[in-house]
Amino acid sequence: MRQNDYRQLFLLDIPLMDVRAPVEFARGAFPAAESHPLLDDHQRELVGTEYKRSGQQAAIELGWKLATPEVRAQRLSNWSDFVRQHPDGCLYCFRGGLRSRTAQQLLLDEGIHYPLVEGGYKAMRNFLLAGLEQNCAQLPLVVIAGRTGSGKTELIQRAARTVDLEGIARHRGSSFGRTGQPQPAQIDFENCISIDLLKLAQTAGPVFLEDESHLIGRCALPLPLQAAMQAAPRVLVEEPVEARARRIVEGYVAGALSRFDGPAALGEELRSNLGKIQKRLGGLRYQQLDEQLRDANLELERSGNADTYIPLVMALLRDYYDGSYDYLMSKREGEILFRGSFDEVAEWLAER
Repeated sequence: MRQNDYRQLFLLDIPLMDVRAPVEFARGAFPAAESHPLLDDHQRELVGTEYKRSGQQAAIELGWKLATPEVRAQRLSNWSDFVRQHPDGCLYCFRGGLRSRTAQQLLLDEGIHYPLVEGGYKAMRNFLLAGLEQNCAQLPLVVIAGRTGSGKTELIQRAARTVDLEGIARHRGSSFGRTGQPQPAQIDFENCISIDLLKLAQTAGPVFLEDESHLIGRCALPLPLQAAMQAAPRVLVEEPVEARARRIVEGYVAGALSRFDGPAALGEELRSNLGKIQKRLGGLRYQQLDEQLRDANLELERSGNADTYIPLVMALLRDYYDGSYDYLMSKREGEILFRGSFDEVAEWLAER
């Protein structure tokens, strides 16, 4: 495989050793990449300043001065461990230039031959951006839609050919949607979506996605995907409000308790989340719902019973979430391929 064959790098999940500085890696990388920098953030800043002031040769000389025997030994130890664990991998820097070639040469001096990715991070990122736009335009996307609590996420996880946008974003998409995991950087989010679509494009068949607004937590859907989803055909999940409320309580209360230090901590989180939509609810309605939430939190602490949240969630659905979702649906352009209950849609998906 040529080291500029970016398609194969991503299709095969080739392990990637990223020798950029940690701050660059944090801004965006690839799912199969690990950070093993040539320069730390401070060293990168010093070398960059020297490059601007005195040119490339002066920056190279400073870089070698910073590479003390101790620093070299640590870098080589980290890189050698990575190579042993991933003999089929590659290394890269930002453009496939000085840093990756320096790392490659240092490894070669130790008798380790390891390929680098031509064009580096920038070329791979541009490949994924172009692929994202192309696949959004060409793949037969189908959006699973339905009001909050209809079970869309579970249906996505059951379908054979899907992109789980909320799973990638590590967020459930509402003010109450935190999962306890940190969300990825925006670039990481986009890269993962593009790679998933690239893999799905290798075979025929519809690709199912859950209907989302433009933001999932703080991760923004890429513009080509937003446009494609707006025009894509839909499958509508239609569930009664109480069933939806029960599903939400099971997922957001009973199923969430394990990641909190007791019911009181969960209750504080729920009240904080309710506060995020206070202005949209209006002062009086927010106060009524907040009091209802406090009572439900106390009951959960007292008895462990989460059912007292159900009337509250039903009120939230009717007063806020259903109206917001219906407005979002009115902007969709695609035809409706199928509509039915959760079980009916699950059966329909199983036949696809």
